[in-house]
Amino acid sequence: MARSQRLKVVLTLEERKEQEALERMTEAKKLLDQQREQVNNLSRYQQEYRDQIRGGQQGVVPVARLQAWQAFIAQLDQVIVQQQAQLDQAERGFDERRLEWQKAWERRRGMEKYIETCREQERRELDLREQKQADEAAGRAYAWRKR
Repeated sequence: MARSQRLKVVLTLEERKEQEALERMTEAKKLLDQQREQVNNLSRYQQEYRDQIRGGQQGVVPVARLQAWQAFIAQLDQVIVQQQAQLDQAERGFDERRLEWQKAWERRRGMEKYIETCREQERRELDLREQKQADEAAGRAYAWRKR
């Protein structure tokens, strides 16, 4: 069996590894998008709540109500900070999965190129053998005609 044929098994393994890395990267991207959307939603909600407070402050507002609003805004700030930390972690995870996929892609491409190089070498060797056989056959035919 030719080397290029034997290497197809290795190529199949590399393709499988690349596909698995791609699936992990896709999952990490989904998580990243979800985390980003959550941060955006919380920030938007916080801004809407602040706008409502400003709009509702016409006239005298009891101190207790202002304190409750401020406490709620502070809680939202904490939740947003925590969610941002999760978003940062999701971004790092996605970057790691992307690098893993990129390395797997490069290994697969490298194996494809190596197999193609082997095929070219096998074709050259086959051409040389055929040329040698043709030359030998021509030499025998010439020697036989000379008799």
